[in-house]
Amino acid sequence: MATPHSGQHLWIVGGGIAGMAAAAFAIRDANIPGANIHILEELGLSGGSMDGAPSPTVPDAYVTRGGRMFEERAYQCVWNLFSTIPSLEDPTRSVRQEMLEFNGKVKTYAKARLIDANHQILDSCDYGFSLRDRLEMTRLIATPESVLGSRRIDEVFGEHFFTTNFWRCWRTTFAFQTWHSAAEMRRYCLRFLHVFENLGNLSDVRRSVYNQYDSMIVPLQRWLLEQGVDVRFATRVTDVDFVDNGAAGRRATALHLETAEGTSLLPLGPNDHAIITIGSITADATYGNETVVPELIRGRADHGWSLWEQIAKKAPDFGRPMAFYGNIDEHKWESFTLTMHGETLLNRIIEYTGNTPGTGALMTWIESGWHLSVVVPHQPHFPNMPKDTYTLWGYGFEIDNRGDYVPKRMSEATGREILTEMIHQLGFEDILDEVLATTDVTTVMMPYASALFACRKPGDRPKVVPDRSQNFAFLGQFTELPEDIVFTVEYSIHGAMHAVYTLLGVNRSCPPIYHGIVDPKASFSATKTMLTR
Repeated sequence: MATPHSGQHLWIVGGGIAGMAAAAFAIRDANIPGANIHILEELGLSGGSMDGAPSPTVPDAYVTRGGRMFEERAYQCVWNLFSTIPSLEDPTRSVRQEMLEFNGKVKTYAKARLIDANHQILDSCDYGFSLRDRLEMTRLIATPESVLGSRRIDEVFGEHFFTTNFWRCWRTTFAFQTWHSAAEMRRYCLRFLHVFENLGNLSDVRRSVYNQYDSMIVPLQRWLLEQGVDVRFATRVTDVDFVDNGAAGRRATALHLETAEGTSLLPLGPNDHAIITIGSITADATYGNETVVPELIRGRADHGWSLWEQIAKKAPDFGRPMAFYGNIDEHKWESFTLTMHGETLLNRIIEYTGNTPGTGALMTWIESGWHLSVVVPHQPHFPNMPKDTYTLWGYGFEIDNRGDYVPKRMSEATGREILTEMIHQLGFEDILDEVLATTDVTTVMMPYASALFACRKPGDRPKVVPDRSQNFAFLGQFTELPEDIVFTVEYSIHGAMHAVYTLLGVNRSCPPIYHGIVDPKASFSATKTMLTR
């Protein structure tokens, strides 16, 4: 435990999971008084991209922009944090204990992971590797990042690999496209080598009781407020001033603020620290409904990238945001949340898949024009949901293609048309009219959903704690944590832990990054899987 730091103040820019985790580690492990920790958040609520809420476009409906899955061995920083945060409904249990108990009862084993154009459920555990696929996978794992550089995934694998069930499961589980970073895929392979065997059924997945906002963000926020943390909503940080004293180091000296009252300058004292979240995968997200198509914003309108753009001008090692936001058409997604007022669709999916809600995983139509995937979570997915109300989440991976039953791009389709396409993909035409009449659809367009997978080179992402930093660090999915994998809650929390421990002199280490390649059992299992499937 660190010694008390009663004279220090910690200013955290961004109230997402990374910023909230940084505040928690500062209190728990660095002994900073909660009242000396300040979270500055532009929006009106905490959680950032880790959301789950009433729909902004449909009354009495719900929405989650994305889905998150967890796993035991690869998420050590997540479990470290939430083992000390009381759960939403039972303060005598931690969030970690609650999730362990829940997953002991509601076990994931997907029976309908991949589906073809004839509505037939495929054997998703028959990966279909060729000898060349095996050699290319082995070569990717063995090739250092310094050699891979900014190469794309389709530059290290041949065409056949992208027809295998392994790739079909992999790309939709982790959200990879063929043009994404080969270096990042290598990191994922090393990190999740132990799940190769179960990728077709996702039995290694762990989930929260409710959506992650209610099950994880709300308990964490409640705990922070109980510790006296100063959370300031509707407070935008537009810029950060730095001074470089050469060998003596670099310091953040002031934050430029914008609130409803106007602009102001917040000087940082000699004992103050600043931890700054950069970039956003949900920047400029827009919402639609049954009749309204969500707009695709291309002009970076909501400031999600502007702070990093300002900061990046000040030093060459503060990263290059353009490398990630510069190609919207390669990174955009559209997701949708169904709010079902009745059990008809839910029961048909249960009958079709053999999975009760929460025990399945992504169902992917591998030949669908929009490359649709959906998942039915455990119900209720939100606390205090009305009786006979259920939710389902899905997304499209090829949203500029034409649908198979709705002859237009998904990006141009209404929620009603997306639901129609989904029902036809399931082969449930006999209940289409009833489902349309009893289901609300909230759609979400996200221009930068997979921007963090963009091909990159060294320097595109700044270090969490830049060289010679005396009092500042960066957070989020666009920082560089060697060997760790982006697009995970683990990455955000790991970065927060590393920032706090380094800046505030906490005499303990972050949990080691798990790599299946050095686990003899995991390595043997993965090798056997690649050789026999």
